[in-house]
Amino acid sequence: MTGTKEAELTSAVMKYALRCLQEGDQPALREMNFGPAEVQALREISMGDLCHLESLRAHCLDVALNRDVYWPMMGQLKHRRESEELQHALITADASLDMMQTFFGMSGREYARLRKTLLVNVTTGRPAEPSEADIETLWASWRQREDLVKDGLLPPEEYLRIHEETAVSLRAIWRQTRNWLDYN
Repeated sequence: MTGTKEAELTSAVMKYALRCLQEGDQPALREMNFGPAEVQALREISMGDLCHLESLRAHCLDVALNRDVYWPMMGQLKHRRESEELQHALITADASLDMMQTFFGMSGREYARLRKTLLVNVTTGRPAEPSEADIETLWASWRQREDLVKDGLLPPEEYLRIHEETAVSLRAIWRQTRNWLDYN
């Protein structure tokens, strides 16, 4: 017999409750409204009982959404997703390890893994020096964003925008702007 979505939910919650019991997390059990009798019944559940539970068509749960927890959680997930998308865009645009470490604390191993996953062509050595015209274009683009600079850095998405606007290599942009900051 195939399980229902209700049975899947009940099974997942019961497994969670069993884990709480095993780890001695009594507050979590109380929060789920498990009293002493329900905890004792949990102690008696066998593996076979869990398998049968998944075939039931009813559930014993009173599920409610806690909006005070839900919306901050959704905000955090959105922030993480946007950060990962930005990291992927930067790496795809050939951001250097130094840049990724500065903005995201990324390790060399994670950087290499993402480059491989995103199928970024591995460059060796230093990127070509930008031409004088590229440096002038880059300087003008940098100057337009001066009000966004904090602690000598633009937000990472601005480096990506400069790359898109100027067609200058992201590695060269990072190195050139870091040089300007070192000399000022």
